[in-house]
Amino acid sequence: RDDTGMGMSRLKRYIFRQLFWMGLLVLVSLTCVVWLIQSLRFVEMIVNRGLSVPAFIWFTALLLPSFISVILPIAMLIGVLFTYNRLMADSELVVMRASGLSHRRLGRPAILLALLATALGYALTIYILPASYHEFKETQFQIRNSYGSVLLEEGVFNTLMPGVTVYVRQRNADGELEGIIVHDARARDHTVTMMAQRGAMTEGPNGPRVLMLNGNRQEVDRATDKMSILYFDRYIFDMGALGTSEGERWREPRERYLNELFLPPEVAAETFNYNKLVMEGHSRLSSPLLILAAASIALACLLTGEFNRRGQLRRVMLASAAVIGMQALWLVIKSAGEKYLEVAPLLYLDAIVPIVIAALFLMLGNRLRRPRHAAEAA
Repeated sequence: RDDTGMGMSRLKRYIFRQLFWMGLLVLVSLTCVVWLIQSLRFVEMIVNRGLSVPAFIWFTALLLPSFISVILPIAMLIGVLFTYNRLMADSELVVMRASGLSHRRLGRPAILLALLATALGYALTIYILPASYHEFKETQFQIRNSYGSVLLEEGVFNTLMPGVTVYVRQRNADGELEGIIVHDARARDHTVTMMAQRGAMTEGPNGPRVLMLNGNRQEVDRATDKMSILYFDRYIFDMGALGTSEGERWREPRERYLNELFLPPEVAAETFNYNKLVMEGHSRLSSPLLILAAASIALACLLTGEFNRRGQLRRVMLASAAVIGMQALWLVIKSAGEKYLEVAPLLYLDAIVPIVIAALFLMLGNRLRRPRHAAEAA
């Protein structure tokens, strides 16, 4: 008995290792693909706006927790389907069943891995995701509002704030600007246009400002329709603060922790997005359950079926369609919940119901197949 028990334990560890490495490979591969695709939105900051490569990598890496939390159910599904389908194609599952392992015991390694992945999902959604996304939004806010990060694109009329447009022909490696045009139309009664051969962005007490050298300042008085020109060797144009202060920025739902979602610091009557905050909280608590549901569906579809030497393509497609439908329904419920909070419990049921049904199939799988075998024997 001890030898048999040790043999069973080795089989479970063998299955678990296969599942772990396949799931990890799928998770890393899909995460890299999604990260590269999403990073393309910010490549322009390096090419045209001079953002350093380390800053770019750190900036985009802050989005990884949000990607991983979405990819985990898919990685778990693919890992379970691939591993058990390969074991079945190699007749390894046939030998394991012949040795006395039931569906429930065969699926135990996958359930264990799914539970670990679910715990990781909760760590991501409850703490890591809001912390990283908040840092991402803070960094993005600083890039858009600090003078050093008001990164002017060459050869383009950049609208830095309403009424202020800046054009730069070229920016050197040391940050010096060449061919500067600044158009200030914030005052309705007169507009100002400044042109300079070269200059630089500097920091002022009220925000960013443009230091211009060897140029002229043209001002048009709307009352008299007269233009005055002032030639200068050195001129400083103060743009003031670009946008609101950091303390006034409204924090998005994904930036907030659970206590800030269910009990926002703002008064509920004054929070226009109260439903979005609450639904974000429910989605954080329910989405990790999709990982366990995906593994359960895959196990129920593969292990409870008849052995087929030609493969299990139909059951693989059935499991994939079921998981895709489950996740699509979860997204629909979340979207509807932003208008009607009463549907929030359906987020949990969308994941729990497949888990319960799959568990019943795994526990009763052998019993459900006995009448058919008995009929065939008769």
